[in-house]
Amino acid sequence: MNQELDISVVIPLLNEEESLKELTDWIGKVMHENKFTYEVIYVDDGSTDSSWEIIEGLKLQNPNIKGIKFRRNYGKSAGLNVGFAAAEGKVVFTMDADLQDSPDELPEMYRMIIEDGWDLVSGWKKKRYDPLTKTIPTKLFNLATRKMSGINNLHDFNCGLKAYRKNVVKTVEVYGEMHRYIPVLAKWAGFSKITEKVVIHQERKYGVTKFGLERFINGFLDLLSITFISKFGKRPMHLFGSLGTIMFGMGFISAAYIGAIKIYHLSQGVKTVLVTDNPYFYIALTSMVIGSLLFIAGFLGELISRTSTTRNQYNIEKEI
Repeated sequence: MNQELDISVVIPLLNEEESLKELTDWIGKVMHENKFTYEVIYVDDGSTDSSWEIIEGLKLQNPNIKGIKFRRNYGKSAGLNVGFAAAEGKVVFTMDADLQDSPDELPEMYRMIIEDGWDLVSGWKKKRYDPLTKTIPTKLFNLATRKMSGINNLHDFNCGLKAYRKNVVKTVEVYGEMHRYIPVLAKWAGFSKITEKVVIHQERKYGVTKFGLERFINGFLDLLSITFISKFGKRPMHLFGSLGTIMFGMGFISAAYIGAIKIYHLSQGVKTVLVTDNPYFYIALTSMVIGSLLFIAGFLGELISRTSTTRNQYNIEKEI
């Protein structure tokens, strides 16, 4: 039986031909100095430059290098998900291929996982070399994520440099653009031992960033999605049914009140407008309709949830 590797380094990349040789040598130097057994898994996300040819050349020189190439660009989350599936190390690292993440951070983060018992150690680029147009939205994004996820001890959810215990990456599923929320996915999968480490942020040496401002909009929408799925994925009626009941109840009470006032005025011989001429009647009616639709949405969601093949899949930590 082959001995389990100490470290797997998963590196998704897109058009990073200039940095791959330097990054590979840097990682190899750190691994040999610390006597780690390791593998580096490059996931080429549909590069149009010579990145894949360089990876093939590195593989010939170093048996610790592995490569996976997509036929087209699928995104960073897809690259990480495939890399996690292939990883064999006790501790799995993720890092970017642009040399802005320092491999010198790996030994201490490895120690924090193995010796201190953390499930996930996230890098925190406390001092960044990015323009204000990137740093300010990033701070707002991280603040919103902390508040919605309840993980208040992380300052930089989007840092590419992270360390995971192996069973974390084998449990969570990363898709869409959920790579920003792997700590959130890990927490909701039951891995609560999450911390961070201040890491060095290198200035970009080659190429240009592959992400624009649209990632913050997409990121916020993904955060809403993951919050809903994690909390109500197996019980959608608890959300939609509750909201529908509240909306319908408010509308019904309002409509009843308008009707009661009308009847009271008629009994007193007071001339009053028709109920249908009262604008509040239509607000109450709309509230009842929306409440009914929300309740139906919850009912349909419950039917879908109960016929799902994953409805009774749970993360089991130990059995004896």
